[in-house]
Amino acid sequence: MSDLKLFKLDAGRASELVSTTVALERELQAVIEQNMPAMFAVRFLATEYSTGKIHRGRIDSLGLDENGSPVIFEYKRTTNENVINQGLFYLDWLMDHKAEFQLLVSKILGAQVAEGIDWSAPRLICVANDFTRYDEYAVRQINRNVELVRYRDFGSNLLAIELVTSVSIETSSGHPRSARKSTSTAVAQPERGRSKTVAELLARSDATLAALYERFEQFALSLGDDVVKNERTLYFAFRRLKNFACVEVHPASRNLLVYLKLDPQSVQLEEGFTRDVSKIGHFGTGDLELRVEDDSRWGQVEDLTRRAYEAN
Repeated sequence: MSDLKLFKLDAGRASELVSTTVALERELQAVIEQNMPAMFAVRFLATEYSTGKIHRGRIDSLGLDENGSPVIFEYKRTTNENVINQGLFYLDWLMDHKAEFQLLVSKILGAQVAEGIDWSAPRLICVANDFTRYDEYAVRQINRNVELVRYRDFGSNLLAIELVTSVSIETSSGHPRSARKSTSTAVAQPERGRSKTVAELLARSDATLAALYERFEQFALSLGDDVVKNERTLYFAFRRLKNFACVEVHPASRNLLVYLKLDPQSVQLEEGFTRDVSKIGHFGTGDLELRVEDDSRWGQVEDLTRRAYEAN
C-alpha cells in the first residue's frame, strides 16, 4: 500500500490526516476529467469513448497532452482488475484508428491542433488507489509508454496523486508536426529551412555542444526517479506528470534553447541568457527561455531547472 502521509501543522504540532479511497471510482474519474490540464497538462477530449461494435470496449477517458500526444486514462476499480492489459488493448485500437481520433480532436480542439498530433508516443495512464508489485514489474517489461498513478483522498477537499512507475519509449515520428502555441495569441513559426529532427541536429552538433546537451540531460534525469525524457520531432521534453523542461538543439548558432515551465516574472531576466517567451511562439512548453552557449552560467541553469522540476 502507499506510504504517502500528509500532516496538518497547528502551532508547530503535527497531526496526521488519514487517507481513504474515493467512495465511487466514477467520482474520481469525473474529478480528473474536469481537472486534466492542472493535474496532468492534458486537454480532455471524451469520457467512456466507445471503440465500436467489433472491439466492444469503452475507453474511460481520452485526452491530448501538452506535446500533442494522445493519452488514454484507465481507472483501476479493484485490486485484481488487470487495467494495464485493458489499456494496452485500447492503445493498439487507437493506433489503428488515427483518423477517428484526429476527427475527434478537430471537433473538440480545432483543425490546427488535430494536424499537430504527435503519434510517436501515445501514452497510457492507469490511475488507482494502489498497485501491486506485479503491476509495477509488468509495466517495466512493456515496450510502451505506460504510467501508473496512485491517488489518495485525504478529505477536506485534499486529493494527492503520485507517479508510481513510468516507462517511456523514445521514438520519433520522422516528420515535423505543427508547432504548438505557447499562448492563445502567439503562433510558433519554424526556422526557415529547418526540416531535421532534434535527434539529427544533435548528431550534427560539434563535440562541445553535444557534451553540453548531455550534461543537461544527465542533470535533468538525476532530479528524481519520476523524471521521463521524451524525444519529440523538434525538441526533447523532460517531465514528471507534466513537462518541466523542453530543449532545442541549434548547431548553427552553437547553443541550446531550454524552455522551463516557470513564471518569468519570478526570475531576474538577463539579456542574452534568460527571456520571457510567454507571448512569443516557440516549440515545446515553458514560458522561460534559457540560451545556453557554454557552462559559464551552469549553476544558474541547474538552479532554474530544479525550480521548474519542483513546481511541476
